[in-house]
Amino acid sequence: MPTSGGAVTPESDLLNGRERRELDIVRRWGTIGALLLTVGSLGGGAAPIYSPLYGVPVLGLFSRMPSVAMGVVWTGIFMIVSAWLALGRFVRPGRPRLVSRSQMDRTLLMWTVPLVFCVPMFSRDVYSYLAQSEIAARGLDPYELGPANALGVDHILTRGVPNIWRETPAPYGPLFLAFGRITAMITGDHVVSGVFVHRLLVLCGLAMIVWALPRLAARFGVPPVGALWLGALNPLVLFHIVIGVHNDGLALGLMLVGLELAMRGLEPLKWSWITLGAAIIVCGAMVKIPAMAALGFLGVLVARKLGGQIKHLALVAGIMALIAGAGVVVICLGTGFGFGWIETLNVASTVKSWMSPPTALGFMGAGTGIMLGLGNHTEAMIALTRLLGQGVSVVITVVLLWRSFKGRIKAMNGLGASLGAILVLGPVLQPWYVLWAALPLATAVVGPKFRTFAMVTSAIIAVILPPTGSAFDGRAYTVPQAVAGAVITFAVCVLIARKRVGPFLKSDPA
Repeated sequence: MPTSGGAVTPESDLLNGRERRELDIVRRWGTIGALLLTVGSLGGGAAPIYSPLYGVPVLGLFSRMPSVAMGVVWTGIFMIVSAWLALGRFVRPGRPRLVSRSQMDRTLLMWTVPLVFCVPMFSRDVYSYLAQSEIAARGLDPYELGPANALGVDHILTRGVPNIWRETPAPYGPLFLAFGRITAMITGDHVVSGVFVHRLLVLCGLAMIVWALPRLAARFGVPPVGALWLGALNPLVLFHIVIGVHNDGLALGLMLVGLELAMRGLEPLKWSWITLGAAIIVCGAMVKIPAMAALGFLGVLVARKLGGQIKHLALVAGIMALIAGAGVVVICLGTGFGFGWIETLNVASTVKSWMSPPTALGFMGAGTGIMLGLGNHTEAMIALTRLLGQGVSVVITVVLLWRSFKGRIKAMNGLGASLGAILVLGPVLQPWYVLWAALPLATAVVGPKFRTFAMVTSAIIAVILPPTGSAFDGRAYTVPQAVAGAVITFAVCVLIARKRVGPFLKSDPA
């Protein structure tokens, strides 16, 4: 059960003089990485099709040197990831001295502010957001029409959308499209300003994450600064939420804020707080639907507070279903988009990527059938394995809910594991989906094995995804060139500054 109140638990002693100097070096190292990412994004990012940088003195130079620009980006990536790993030494559970909350907040600002001005990188999804927002602003139905049909194939916003998504309707919730409609009314078809406003929207999500994480962590006995380190300062958040402008940040922020507010009503039991928190969680789900899973685990906590019997669980399940249903109806009708989002939830499944385990298993099964002379049944095999994957994720979620209800695991651990299962076993898996599991788990798990696993997984995923968010149009050689140049540059930087950065770049046991 969570602790009462929500006040942050007392932290360990503050860092001594030597450790503060080391922390200052870590901060500056990461800040330099963020600045390199910003500069390199001018030529190595997922720039608009009609980039305003072409022909601009100095700034336009980077777009004509993609290998160099991408090398600068990867150098920045290596510096931020290494700084984040080094920062982990100062927030390790059980350490006698931890960084203070104010030190952690300043570090987050130092690393985030330069990234606000980056060209989008790692994905081109934000350009789909812009096109879908313009469709909504025109009074058309983004759940029926794709950008090509609604805006025309030659429209500047359509041109920025990846080819595979130009004719597909929006797969996002109506609340996100309502925000997007306002954005389109403000910025029109101006791509740069549109991207910037959408980035401000996801930064609001990041602010909610920063507000909620330490409070939730204190409830479950986890050092708040440790939760911020693994959550808000995670390179995947910086790269894919801040730079990549993914709306997952907004959905996660609403979900975590809803959980924190609802838990304020547990001791003593106050249904006003619980209802408010649940309603905010529904708002998160109306941005991206996985957030709805949090209602189940919140319901488990409320049922345990009422007495922990089956009748209490059934009662709370009915109340949560009522809140969810009412919230969905109000948002769908209030935004004017209706319930078309339900039919477009499977839009992303049109992509058949090996990154999704069920899809990869379907490819393997179909390939085996071809080798055995049984014919090509790839589509049927993928459909079957995806259905099985989703079924398994439902079973896992039910088991985790039951174990949480019985008090065998923390509810936040169950939520993180459930979201991980839902997304990993779903039809499509993207690198930033890891955050749906990592952020809830960051508030409730202190074990060194989990910390090491989460740290290593986040670091590996952070460095393997190319920044341009595209297939390089036949110029795949730019990737190894850029990576090789970045590795050499990073090594030279470490060598030059070895007396200062050497100690904090050494491994530190989790």
